Amino acid sequence: MPRMSALAIRTQHRLLPDARRVLAKPYSPGEEMLVTGPSRAAQLMERVLAIPEPEVRSLLERILSTFSHRHRDFEELLERHFRLVAHLVDSTALLSPERRSLIGAYFTNEYSVEAAALFNPSIVLAPENDELPVGEKRFVMSLRAVGEGHLSSIEFRTGSLDAAGGLTFDPTSPYLVAGHRTKPSRYDKGLFGAKLQELGAGNELADQVLAPLAEHFTHAELETSLAALEAQGPAAIWFETVKIIRVLAASNYVTTFPASSALSERVIFPAGPCETRGMEDARFVRFVEDDGTIKYFATYTAYDGFQIIPQLIETDDFRSFSISTLNGTAAQNKGMALFPRRINGKYVILSRKDRENLHIGTSSNVRFWDDVSELYKPSNPWELLQIGNCGSPLETDAGWLVLTHGAGAMRQYALGALLLDRDDPRKVIGSLREPFLVPDETEREGYVPNVVYTCGGILHQGELLLPYGISDSAVGIARIPLSSLLSKLSTPNG
Repeated sequence: MPRMSALAIRTQHRLLPDARRVLAKPYSPGEEMLVTGPSRAAQLMERVLAIPEPEVRSLLERILSTFSHRHRDFEELLERHFRLVAHLVDSTALLSPERRSLIGAYFTNEYSVEAAALFNPSIVLAPENDELPVGEKRFVMSLRAVGEGHLSSIEFRTGSLDAAGGLTFDPTSPYLVAGHRTKPSRYDKGLFGAKLQELGAGNELADQVLAPLAEHFTHAELETSLAALEAQGPAAIWFETVKIIRVLAASNYVTTFPASSALSERVIFPAGPCETRGMEDARFVRFVEDDGTIKYFATYTAYDGFQIIPQLIETDDFRSFSISTLNGTAAQNKGMALFPRRINGKYVILSRKDRENLHIGTSSNVRFWDDVSELYKPSNPWELLQIGNCGSPLETDAGWLVLTHGAGAMRQYALGALLLDRDDPRKVIGSLREPFLVPDETEREGYVPNVVYTCGGILHQGELLLPYGISDSAVGIARIPLSSLLSKLSTPNG
């Protein structure tokens, strides 16, 4: 068993899942056809339309009394959900506003986003940090929230760091809001074709679909090209190829939240076909371009119940999030994490493409990763099962500090660290023989026992401030003196 390191100082902060925080989602009672033909949704609509008008008003009043305090702009939300199923009504003009709202209620359900767990955080400096007193900073923390059916989504918390290194969380809103999903303005033809190759759909039919398209094309132009080829008469592999093309197109999208919503209200809920069973372990990074401009990236794992696919989030303001697929040999399996700036003109990323060892890749395109090499293999008893990164590397005067997680005997997880050369991060110049954080007796029990895990820390006032998941159930926060940690990373295996 790994020894407990004295480096990590646990704080009193604990973030626990709150089942009261619910998201009002559109609800469909089933898409299957009944024996008699109509869908369940159509039959439900018919039954709701048959309710007498006086009873409609009474029912709606009870619904508003029971649920309106749990959601922002609840009546507006019911109207939006009504519009999603309005095609099932012959003439919506004949419906009263109350009946429209009641129909919306029947096609809505509450989902408790954190009902099962809240864990695996990452933390970054917030966009609004220019006018704060010296030594104070604002932060954004991302969290993996797990609800019914083990479905993972991405939530946020905000707060501040003071000049003494203390951390304070802002009050968490009791509300949750979903973003509005739209298609991207353009697709990149080269990346789209490369991803089709990876997905096994790089065939002649796919080439014919892409050939007439410009280097950057819209979703409408893609559908026009698909329709033109389909009119020629589909080949035997046409239907499977088209399915993969449309799944890939739908996996790239934009989610935008109301400007009036607080960041702690926003939940990035699975929307793409590759993430129907969840969006796992987002690793956010504040990325500084060579010209000083700042954007935020996050790599995460999309899961559809059968396979995992690494994907990318990009945002400038934590209000609008662009979701896209990642490509290349390094973009395999879990645990990709971007460096916070270019090195020698290129993006750099950590990867665990073989699920066991750390790899490093470079690229001129943040969405395409083929230049990849092995960086580090498990060498200590506490990491022999597998090793992975714990978020984006942190730049220090001594080198790039890479936080790692290792799994050892009894599949117990522990946190360690590597130090990489600042100019050539393919060189490991230091590593820990013993982990700096292992589960203590208060952290061993949970959804997955004996696990501590983080998706990224932050440096502040000479300390590593590290939020971490506790046995896949809750979140704790530790402080580690940076100088003490670096002193143990002076030589490989030191």
